[in-house]
Amino acid sequence: MKGVTTLLEFQDVKWQLPSGEPIIKGITCKLDSRLTVITGPNGGGKTSLAKLIAGVEKCTSGKILLDGTDITDMDITGRAKLGIAYAFQQPVRFKGLTVRDLLELSAGEKLGHNELCALLGKVGLCAEEYIDREMSGALSGGEAKRIEIATVLARNVKLSVFDEPEAGIDLWSFSRLVETFEEIRNGTTGSLVIISHQERILSIADEIIVVADGTIRTAGPREEVLPKLLGGEYACRCPQRNGGGCQ
Repeated sequence: MKGVTTLLEFQDVKWQLPSGEPIIKGITCKLDSRLTVITGPNGGGKTSLAKLIAGVEKCTSGKILLDGTDITDMDITGRAKLGIAYAFQQPVRFKGLTVRDLLELSAGEKLGHNELCALLGKVGLCAEEYIDREMSGALSGGEAKRIEIATVLARNVKLSVFDEPEAGIDLWSFSRLVETFEEIRNGTTGSLVIISHQERILSIADEIIVVADGTIRTAGPREEVLPKLLGGEYACRCPQRNGGGCQ
């Protein structure tokens, strides 16, 4: 696709728990779209795949390539230096750091008030209310989630990985977040991989990958995959209209 700067490739990637239980059972694919959404039933391996991309976990066998560079043995820090950012499903708390501190650490520079407002506005937060608040347990789960997403956006990296970014976020903020994803998708740099059940996020994808039981059930352009997915062809329904998850 024109304008894509990142090519992520999985070559027969497998991953198992320390107990030996296989979770990812041999995935081979290329992610070369500006916005790829990975979906599928709960427990199917989606979050594990996201962690393998970021380097939070390392595959048991197989290879992962970023722009042709083998990153299989790199840790999360090494991959971050190459331009991979990851937003956890459950945000990490940073007692003693303010929201401003965290955003500036992520951006690698001091940020002006307008820049802070723009970043927090993209996730539906008012900078005046949040920039001096501490990233501690005083924040709700939804607030912490949105701030973590803002830190990923602040980095302006090659590949941003979001694990269920809609979790714990109110409808208005979710709508603003989807708009932000669309802005990135329609920009000139950076690619997104989003783990999600939400039809609204699926509907802005370039490519959809359905993962179930540790394998890829199907993958392809949104126009081909989404109608079949919503029709139940892959035994994965996305009833987000009433707030449900993928089943």
